[in-house]
Amino acid sequence: MDDRSSPGVVRPASPDPSWDAVILHVDMDAFFLSVELLERPELVGVPALVANRGGRSVVLSASYEARRSGVRSAMPLAHALALCPGVAVVEPRHERYTAASRTVMEVLGSFTPVLEQLSIDEAFLDVSGARRRLGPPARIGAQIRERVRERTGLPCTVGAATTKSVAKIASTRAKPDGLAVVPSAQTRAFLDPLPVSALWGVGPVLHRRLVEAGLETVGDVAAQSPQRMRRWLGVNGPVLVDLARGIDPRPVVPERETKSLGVERTFDVDVTDRDELHRILIALSHECAFRLRRSGFRAGAVTVKLKAPDLSVRNRTRSLTVPVDSAGPLAAVAEELLAELQAARRHPVRLLGIRAERLSGVDDAVQDALLWDDERVPADWSEADRVADDIRRKFPTAALRPATIVDGRPPPRRPDLR
Repeated sequence: MDDRSSPGVVRPASPDPSWDAVILHVDMDAFFLSVELLERPELVGVPALVANRGGRSVVLSASYEARRSGVRSAMPLAHALALCPGVAVVEPRHERYTAASRTVMEVLGSFTPVLEQLSIDEAFLDVSGARRRLGPPARIGAQIRERVRERTGLPCTVGAATTKSVAKIASTRAKPDGLAVVPSAQTRAFLDPLPVSALWGVGPVLHRRLVEAGLETVGDVAAQSPQRMRRWLGVNGPVLVDLARGIDPRPVVPERETKSLGVERTFDVDVTDRDELHRILIALSHECAFRLRRSGFRAGAVTVKLKAPDLSVRNRTRSLTVPVDSAGPLAAVAEELLAELQAARRHPVRLLGIRAERLSGVDDAVQDALLWDDERVPADWSEADRVADDIRRKFPTAALRPATIVDGRPPPRRPDLR
């Protein structure tokens, strides 16, 4: 593949392809929407976004056509619809995105084992050990883009540099469907003209402070004294100056440890009905347990999260008797936690979430409890859960749900939430 002819490719100014740019940042383009476009070709080239329909839904992914109207990820759906009337709204299918992500990461892992996955759709790679086998970073980046598209049909952008922060900025500047290589000798020339918002970690609040102080470009920050920036911004001041100068000693760290895993639901209308909260909590427990099993983890603790109409958030956590990956034990403890949270402060619920904490691998040795507290932890339904998992994999669209959350069935006995 000749990357010089590919659309969106950014070439280094030097004819030398820069063998020293050994850190790559790979970022999928409009990932959720790109997955949906594989089955919705009629939406290619038109404003479209992925979001749950509802008054409080947010944009999960937006096409570049929609972005030209100001639509952005994490924006309230109502705001996006106002900015871009007529935009196509696609309901999310998270299982599809997880499967596509798994394939993408397998492709990236075939280039180097030094892979740090940042999220479902982006990762860092250290290809210093692959250069002799695969060639310079520009060629490796082109091969990655080609192989990802061959395996998944999806576009991705690659940024290559000598540091993680510059590689990430490079991929952002090369979007969509591009390749940017920043040799070490050209790092400052690349960074200095960029807006200060391009720096990793500069959010809206810090951006406003920097601009108000006259620091509008990355070069403006790079010219500052680290000591002066420390006095102004604390310990983050010198770090910001280093990043502006292209200094970032952080290595690519493979196999980032997963510390927790959870699911939550925001409601279009605040929920006050006890039975409805119970059914939702059971459904969330099953989804959380499914994700645990799919990821190869067990949970040693459970956290329940409640958000009130005034946006205040409360959490409560409790340890489990033994690590589990079955919905029954998760739901049993979660119900107790929900009852305690509502007993402490009763209010309509805007958001309800459950999170599995203190994760361990399914193969890790555990000390079995000598006695099960039947009032706190129900029987182990893990085998039944795995049968349900098999059905989900074979029939993804099947309406397989716990009987307790099917409309028309009374919920089982539960803690009193009054």
